[in-house]
Amino acid sequence: MNSNNLDKKYVWHPYTQMKMWNNSENIVIESGKGFNFVDTKERSYLDGISNMWCNVWGHDRTEIISAMKKQLDILPHSTLFGLVNDPSVKLAKRLTNMVKGMSKVFYTDNGSTAIEAALKIATQYWNNKGKTQKKKFICLKNGYHGDTIGCMSIGYIDGYFSPYKSLLLKTIKVDSPTIRHEKFGRQNFEQYIDKIENILNRLSSKISAFVMESGAQIAAGVNIYPKNFQKEISDLCKKYDTLLILDEIATGFGRLGNMIEYKAQHSEPDIVCFAKALTGGYFPLAVTLTTNDIFKEFLGDYWAKKQLFHGHTFTGHPVGCTAALTNLDLYHKLNLIKKIRGNALVLNRLLTKFAELDICYDIRQKGLLCGIELRKGKNPIKMIEKVPIGQYIAAESLKRGVYLRTLGNIITIIPPLAIEQEDLRKLVDIEHEIVEKIQQKVRSC
Repeated sequence: MNSNNLDKKYVWHPYTQMKMWNNSENIVIESGKGFNFVDTKERSYLDGISNMWCNVWGHDRTEIISAMKKQLDILPHSTLFGLVNDPSVKLAKRLTNMVKGMSKVFYTDNGSTAIEAALKIATQYWNNKGKTQKKKFICLKNGYHGDTIGCMSIGYIDGYFSPYKSLLLKTIKVDSPTIRHEKFGRQNFEQYIDKIENILNRLSSKISAFVMESGAQIAAGVNIYPKNFQKEISDLCKKYDTLLILDEIATGFGRLGNMIEYKAQHSEPDIVCFAKALTGGYFPLAVTLTTNDIFKEFLGDYWAKKQLFHGHTFTGHPVGCTAALTNLDLYHKLNLIKKIRGNALVLNRLLTKFAELDICYDIRQKGLLCGIELRKGKNPIKMIEKVPIGQYIAAESLKRGVYLRTLGNIITIIPPLAIEQEDLRKLVDIEHEIVEKIQQKVRSC
């Protein structure tokens, strides 16, 4: 039995209607070469979404692979429960030196677990200070922070999570502007801030933390914040004694053109989370960083039970930490942020041709993040030839040698951060060709 048939028999895929999957002839990936996946029939697919937003260098960066192999020979794994390992110490020092205002690193496995740790840290921080009433979270509507219970609670997207609504924590959700709203002027932007301040003014005695993605919301449809929006929220949190938790899991490490996005946003978090590009996409690893003011509230006598009651089996995994250290060395050695900013300008120019198509309702881009929203008039395009538009675009992309997943009627272009300009042009040209085809079909309906 081949891998495709075995897959259908045994594997349950994420965010996938398995009835449709099991009735399809699916692609089996055998290897990776550069920025491409290669299947069992030796066909190549350019990665248009960074292998779910985490790939930096492509699939064969020998420096990272060699460092991981060497670490496996020395020490495959060592827990941080009562022990220390050298790579986790070195990475923690490296990270705290890179960021601003953070002094402690807590290790987890992925973005969701990093956020869950942040929520527990914030809750226990106030509990340790004797302010047990401060336990609510305020967050932006249409944010996304992961698929675990706490993450779904603060990043609720109805289309994803409605079956689990009964499980979720009650949170305070507020509207957020996007870069598109700047067309309507500063007053519109201030209305969002005024509403947030009104809530904090009334309820800050009960609010533990404000949680938001840093710089942009991706899974909500590539919503890029207007200038100073994040800074003003940061200032409000300071004013109303509310912690600020920033999620840079997908937006940090260069995705928006800045190594540390919150520094570029002139915001001051109390807790910040990183994952995805942290290891270049080569190993599961995430971190939750806190200020020293947060950390010191967890210090006390053993029986006072102020210590953080949270941890994972593979916390501070030495192979993952080694991958991250080597990845960060490459960022510095190859001046990757400069390359990203150059490619962001190229991407911006390439996207101008989409504006000529009637169905391109809006084009949102910052750094190497882009969302192209498709509508007929004011209505989102949902189906093409009786196929959901996201599946149609994904299938058409694969036919042309590109792997891409959309957010419904929003095409997301999220290329590997070190992508070459030739590949970037190929990616954009193919998606433009597909959108032209969709426009012809929409007009003929």
